[in-house]
Amino acid sequence: MSTFAKRERLLLADLLETAGPDAATLCEGWQTRDLAAHVVVRERRPDAAGGTLIKQLAPRLDRVMEEYTAKPYEELIQLIRTGPPRFSPFSLKQVDEAANTVEFYVHTEDVRRAQEEWTPRELDPVFQDALWSRLERTARLMGRGVRTGLVLRRPDGQTAVAQRGAPVVTATGEPSELLLFVFGRQSAAKVELEGDADAIAKLREAKQLGI
Repeated sequence: MSTFAKRERLLLADLLETAGPDAATLCEGWQTRDLAAHVVVRERRPDAAGGTLIKQLAPRLDRVMEEYTAKPYEELIQLIRTGPPRFSPFSLKQVDEAANTVEFYVHTEDVRRAQEEWTPRELDPVFQDALWSRLERTARLMGRGVRTGLVLRRPDGQTAVAQRGAPVVTATGEPSELLLFVFGRQSAAKVELEGDADAIAKLREAKQLGI
């Protein structure tokens, strides 16, 4: 497994283990047990995981999620920590890097930031650059449902357009925080919003950000 994906995977497993199965997360309606089951199903049950994007597969995903949520919590944590089986595409280093770095970072923050008195992590510049690279490639996809212009800006001035339109809202923050913002974690993301007041209010409450 790649460095960033492996680091975030192990950190997520440790956080889930420490929090226990019934802790809150930023994922609406999910406790830590549900989040752990989601991560395992995504890697180990591709026959069902597609239900997050394909409506026809949603009933199957629901059934499989129920099955995995009922497993011992310690077993779910161990499955996350040890990684995907050999036959999974996620076992390939390139796929792991591309698909899991952001996934595990966001879910790690889903656990951390749902707890009281959390503080932002100090992330190294190389990791921030890696997150920005992924954000640049997916910004338009993540912002496709936004009904206002949305520009993402790093503190150094680099920008990515998530949605064209007017009025324009500019979200400024570190790549790690901007990622959380476009993944629908607006209330927990440390970003500054500039632009039309009504557009900013709608953007803060929007549920259409993210996949």
